[in-house]
Amino acid sequence: MKVVLQRVSEASVKVKEEVVGKINSGLMLLIGITHEDTIEDVEYIAEKIVNLRIFEDDEGKLNLSLLDVGGQILSISQFTLYGDCRKGRRPNFMGAAKPDLAEPLYETFNEQLRQKGVHVETGIFGAMMDVQLTNQGPVTLIIDSKQN
Repeated sequence: MKVVLQRVSEASVKVKEEVVGKINSGLMLLIGITHEDTIEDVEYIAEKIVNLRIFEDDEGKLNLSLLDVGGQILSISQFTLYGDCRKGRRPNFMGAAKPDLAEPLYETFNEQLRQKGVHVETGIFGAMMDVQLTNQGPVTLIIDSKQN
């Protein structure tokens, strides 16, 4: 499981010109799921994200977590994170899990975040989405459960 995480002051997602998810301060996540991912990957990533100390304290140091600041999450499914661009000019997406595996893990991931006390908004799995965000910092990180 791969996640591109961006600290944001605001973020939203539209499907067919309709806003389906919107947050204020927090994290915008692009979630990629591969064939080998399991519930253990979901649990690891969820725990890591809510506890990463990437928000500034009173002294301007990155010492606070999403839970500490009461931040929100906008979670977007993103199969293209597993695009392989090493050969040719067209990415190969064979590393991305098929929807019948990816969607339940994605939904479980979002539910785990909610159970940890985080307000989570989402896009629509498999839909063409327009995502807008204001990256704060900028802070952008990549988390891969296979590299823990």
